[in-house]
Amino acid sequence: MSSSNHSSPSSFILTGIPGLEDAHFWIAFPFCTMYLTAVLGNITLLLVIRMDPSLHTPMFYFLSMLAALDLVLTTSTMPKLLSIFWFHSHEISFEGCVAQMFFIHTFSITESGVLLTMAFDRYLAICKPLHYSAILTGPTITKLGLAAVVRGIATVIPGIYMVTSLSYCGPHVIHHSYCEHMSVVKLACGDTRRNSIYGITVAIAVVGSDSSFIAVSYMLILREVIGLSSREARLKSFGTCGSHIGVILLFYTPALFSFYTQRWGQSIPPQLHILMADLYLLVPPMLNPLIYGMRTKQIRDRVFTSLGSKEKA
Repeated sequence: MSSSNHSSPSSFILTGIPGLEDAHFWIAFPFCTMYLTAVLGNITLLLVIRMDPSLHTPMFYFLSMLAALDLVLTTSTMPKLLSIFWFHSHEISFEGCVAQMFFIHTFSITESGVLLTMAFDRYLAICKPLHYSAILTGPTITKLGLAAVVRGIATVIPGIYMVTSLSYCGPHVIHHSYCEHMSVVKLACGDTRRNSIYGITVAIAVVGSDSSFIAVSYMLILREVIGLSSREARLKSFGTCGSHIGVILLFYTPALFSFYTQRWGQSIPPQLHILMADLYLLVPPMLNPLIYGMRTKQIRDRVFTSLGSKEKA
């Protein structure tokens, strides 16, 4: 595309939740509460794992990665969203919009990769316990985490390049609360088929492959757990895996709903779609620490011990 045909706006206008503009001020209060809960919960989780040497194991290292990613995901969107709702600060620069898009999509893909590594961790712990510590060494955990990040960046960069190469000649109003890929692409003039094809291909490849491998891991885990002779061992295994399955469902269900309604859900009210897209970046980061904190005995005991020490002091 020649430079004469390419024009990028200096800024976009984010509408928030279309159709619910009059309620923005009040919607912001539960959103702010959930955001602060997510930040506090994930920071607490990171500090607890950092401070307790008994939690320096592969499962908790992966959990730390998940908490860090959740902090990035929520913080890349919620402050701007709250400023729209409370202060009518709808304008976002083109560069800021591209940066927000990069963080949202890169770290969503990275989080999917971390959930896959967590499923692999549970598979090894339950199905191959004698090989667990030999396979999941410190360097291996680091490589798996870096691989998830690199995959996220490498997958999103071409899409970001295509977005910045488009010309935007119409109203620069994004009918969304944040800069989601297809919401921005819809504002471009000219042929955007390659953007749509790339977005669909990435979503199907990432979600399809990761969810398939996760499903296979848990089918193997289930087969192994059912074969355990001890009822206590079965309950412990189900309890540990139950937390992870809950987090997986929290992550993938609203993500898939948002993805498919953005492209093919014309009959779904736009305010419902945008609300679900907002909650997708807010509810999982808020609930993940609570799920793991309440269901993981080591974390629960450490938090209660810390709180008890403060009260005595």
